[in-house]
Amino acid sequence: MRLDKFLKVSRLIKRRTVANEVCDCARVFVNNNPAKPAKQLKVGDIISIEFKNAIKKYKILSIPQNNVPINLASELYEEIKE
Repeated sequence: MRLDKFLKVSRLIKRRTVANEVCDCARVFVNNNPAKPAKQLKVGDIISIEFKNAIKKYKILSIPQNNVPINLASELYEEIKE
């Protein structure tokens, strides 16, 4: 699954267009490398997102085939605390 679509489906970022913009501004990293919106993800990848005042890291636990219900979205990843 593409990075921008995963960010939307997992509800880490609300809209896919916003996910594209954030990736284009080099504020999203996959395994510590700057990532483009079309980056293909796999289970175990680490996504880092630079927000205004913090950097959040998430480990991908599963890749869905389609959209998932809002109550299951948080099961796609786990937040890495540092």
